[in-house]
Amino acid sequence: MSTIPVSSKEGRKFINPIPTRSATGSFGKILKEYLKGKQERFPKIPLGPFITDRDVYETAPASGLRVTWMGHSSLLIEIDGKRLLTDPAWGHRASFSKYFGPIRFFKTPLEPSQLPKLDAVVLSHDHYDHLDKSTIKQMVDTDVPFYCSLGVGSHLIKWGISKNRITEMDWSDTVTIGGDMSITATPARHFSGRGIVNRNETLWSSFVIKGHTHNIFFGADSGYFPGFKDIGDFYGPFDLSMLEIGAANENWADIHMGPEKASDAQKLLNSKVMMPIHWGTFNLATHGWREPIEQLLEYAFDKNITLFAPEPGIPTEVTPEGHNSWWWEKNK
Repeated sequence: MSTIPVSSKEGRKFINPIPTRSATGSFGKILKEYLKGKQERFPKIPLGPFITDRDVYETAPASGLRVTWMGHSSLLIEIDGKRLLTDPAWGHRASFSKYFGPIRFFKTPLEPSQLPKLDAVVLSHDHYDHLDKSTIKQMVDTDVPFYCSLGVGSHLIKWGISKNRITEMDWSDTVTIGGDMSITATPARHFSGRGIVNRNETLWSSFVIKGHTHNIFFGADSGYFPGFKDIGDFYGPFDLSMLEIGAANENWADIHMGPEKASDAQKLLNSKVMMPIHWGTFNLATHGWREPIEQLLEYAFDKNITLFAPEPGIPTEVTPEGHNSWWWEKNK
């Protein structure tokens, strides 16, 4: 029997697998840290341009597994003959407003209209840096199906996606795509909401994506929790795990791991290769923009973790040897 739980609620609010606080410090303390910090939180030298050669998608990856990192948690994943897009956020800002809020560090390497034909879009939760209205609206006239956490489908319907293209998933739910691939929603330790009044009324998830040859884990947003071991034990081993390392701060350590805890999660997951995501795209915390990857390199060396860190926009095959492009060093 699975040790992976389904979601739980207190009233209308979903709750985390273990007790969780979204922030521990006062707003004033966090604001002071943000305003007075001397870190390079936004690149002084513009990043990119990063450009995807769309012709690459005309040929299937020899390994069967190829990933194009579009920035943050937006990944075009080619796995065993299928193409999936995770948490598409092409917008200029990760915000409810086009006038203020975190700005992208670089233009997305490929426009939504230029994407190859997709078999699925996978949505982990409804935060602005993972679910972008302007991006979703560009997919209204396609036929790609959406697989999302419970409640997230209401946003899609409001923006024009037909209901019959949407499958909402609870933790432990599994759907099959094309007869030889499955997507399973698994727990994460985070929160949801696109405003102050509706927090945690939709679910947040991670996902196991299993093809006929490869098995991968999309961690999306999550604080560290023992459930990573349960996921690894029950659904692993994984050829690749994609784990967040950015937007980290001790004041919200329950909901974002940062490099150290992400490397700990990698060890629990029974995964061969780790891809750092959720960094290098938006200024969402008080650390320098390169700090997450620089710290992760040290933890990976100490813990014997193989990393997969491709340049944004470059379709890159995933192999057991990993890959490190060092793209962030070119900006110094």
